Amino acid sequence: MNRAELLGLRTFHTIAEHRTLRAAAAVLGVNASAVSQQLKAFEEQLGTALFVRNTRSVVLTDAGHALHERTRHVLSEADAALEAIRSSADEASGPLRITLPFRAWQLAIAPRLASFRMAFPGVELDLSIDEELTDIVARGFHAGIRLGDYLSGDVIAVALTKPMQGAYVAAPAYLDTFGRPKEPSDLLDHECIRYRRISTGQIAQWEFLVNGNVQTISVTGSLVFNDLRSVIDATCHGFGIGWSLKAGLDRLIESGLLAAILTDFTPERPGFFLYFPRQLQDMPRLRAFIDHFSLGAASSPERSM
Repeated sequence: MNRAELLGLRTFHTIAEHRTLRAAAAVLGVNASAVSQQLKAFEEQLGTALFVRNTRSVVLTDAGHALHERTRHVLSEADAALEAIRSSADEASGPLRITLPFRAWQLAIAPRLASFRMAFPGVELDLSIDEELTDIVARGFHAGIRLGDYLSGDVIAVALTKPMQGAYVAAPAYLDTFGRPKEPSDLLDHECIRYRRISTGQIAQWEFLVNGNVQTISVTGSLVFNDLRSVIDATCHGFGIGWSLKAGLDRLIESGLLAAILTDFTPERPGFFLYFPRQLQDMPRLRAFIDHFSLGAASSPERSM
């Protein structure tokens, strides 16, 4: 069925239901002359008359009756499908696929998740925990969450948290054995547990604030992980000095399992941002997520997990 035939069929059914060209024209939002022309063109395409018309009303011919009976269910189903799509497009419901690192889950999402689920029970959060800088379009994600300095300029980005303090940490037993570094250059004599970025394959350099300027140090050590949780787990075991976001380590520091070092030299990192393609900015379930979790809308996290 081509476009002209579909338009003709829609016009035909509207006339059949409302019994006059004028009433059909009002429903279709056109004038009666346009309806008459559309019907005439449709009848010419079919090669038969569908109505007997006079100045007051129209009556279906035998061919018109047959066409109406055989096609009214088709149009009814099409109308129902279109209405269902319109309704779902206006509702915050359905799956929302997001890629994010564990710390983003722990610090930005988990503390506010309960209230989000109550407000939007129809949204299914499909979360993929991953450190890699993922191509969200190619991998079929609606959005991603990463620290702000990892993002490119070709996406829309919305802040979820304020800038976050980093922390260099070690187990007390390690510090008792090897001593506590007093300044960043002392790390060159220590076992440092390093992190390799999955997306680039490069080992992340350690950054420090020295006299108000950010300086990087290429530390060394015999352990390298591509997962920051593993870095901290190895640190807790006393295998060396590690780095992560301080808010994710507060409980370990408060319990005495880890001790923060070089705190006067440790810079902040940009906060976590949600990023997504421009084409999805009006998706209701994504908009609901943004409105709930964005820095401007969200209250302070209740606690770190």
